[in-house]
Amino acid sequence: MALYIGVMSGTSLDGLDIALIEQTSAITLVATHYIPMPESLRTELLALCASGPDEIARSAIAQQNWVKLAAQGIHTLLDQQQLKPRDIRAIGSHGQTIRHEPARGFTVQIGNPALLTELTGITVVSDFRSRDVAAGGQGAPLVPAFHEALFEERTGNQAVLNIGGFSNLSLIEPTKPVAGFDCGPGNVLMDAWIHQQRGKNYDCNGDWAKTGSVEPTLLHTLLSDPFFITKGPKSTGREVFNLPWLEQHLSRLPAFAAENVQATLLELTALTIVESLQNAQTDTQELLVCGGGAHNVTLMERLAELLPTTKVASTATHGVDPDWVEAMAFAWLAHCCLEGIAANRPSVTGARGLRILGAIYPA
Repeated sequence: MALYIGVMSGTSLDGLDIALIEQTSAITLVATHYIPMPESLRTELLALCASGPDEIARSAIAQQNWVKLAAQGIHTLLDQQQLKPRDIRAIGSHGQTIRHEPARGFTVQIGNPALLTELTGITVVSDFRSRDVAAGGQGAPLVPAFHEALFEERTGNQAVLNIGGFSNLSLIEPTKPVAGFDCGPGNVLMDAWIHQQRGKNYDCNGDWAKTGSVEPTLLHTLLSDPFFITKGPKSTGREVFNLPWLEQHLSRLPAFAAENVQATLLELTALTIVESLQNAQTDTQELLVCGGGAHNVTLMERLAELLPTTKVASTATHGVDPDWVEAMAFAWLAHCCLEGIAANRPSVTGARGLRILGAIYPA
């Protein structure tokens, strides 16, 4: 038995998720802690997703602030569980992705693992994506192998859908290697639009989208992006889908009511998920949803409408809190690295073969 901590902040940048797991023959979530992202740090991390002045120094400072926040949260979690740093075998730190361009051979996650080791006194495993990219893969998504391990006792055709800033699918079938890929925007465009229009960071329950109507012309235009017709393995990020991307499309069309744009963005997320699933896996018996999108009631209802023969439910129905699946995944990835277990899946990322992922910063 060993204890691991997973730390991550996703593309939504709402905060840091910290999960403590116990790794035996099974994976057990022991405890969690969440830290809201300070608005100043959130703003800077978003800015670093695009080129700007003095970005090397700015990214170095931003990751120091990110690490200090993570270390604070880890110490709080340890205190709550009456644990010492020596009780934790390793921290799996995903850091914050600021660039992801596997087609150009690189992916960048900032998070200064050396500083995190110093501040916590715990071995840190980080930089999980680079080895897969070096082997010709997309470096993402990394969670399908974890989903396979977490739900390996299930039977029939099953899919696990993570809806964070972006959406990604893991396809689990009894006689096949796990498959997976990014579908496209999850919450990222909806979050950006409601922030611009109403000053909110997200659309709670999809309530604002529900007041609008889908604009077919806008939806057709958004769906014309080349990413949606590209076959997997594929991954995406803010480099492709962002507020300027949306505004560029809007500028070519008549003005729409703001709530109708939000409704159309929700429909874009739902349709691209469902079309991706149906093209890749037939007869999906169950779609398990995790990530922040699992709380978007309007989106979950729409997915269920579009998939009438598939059971659409939160991972909570199988005892796994949807808010903590990704943080758990990075704790598990740290375990795999230290144990010499390959944790990428060529069927997912397109890498030339299985690889051990992560760089180790010993305590």
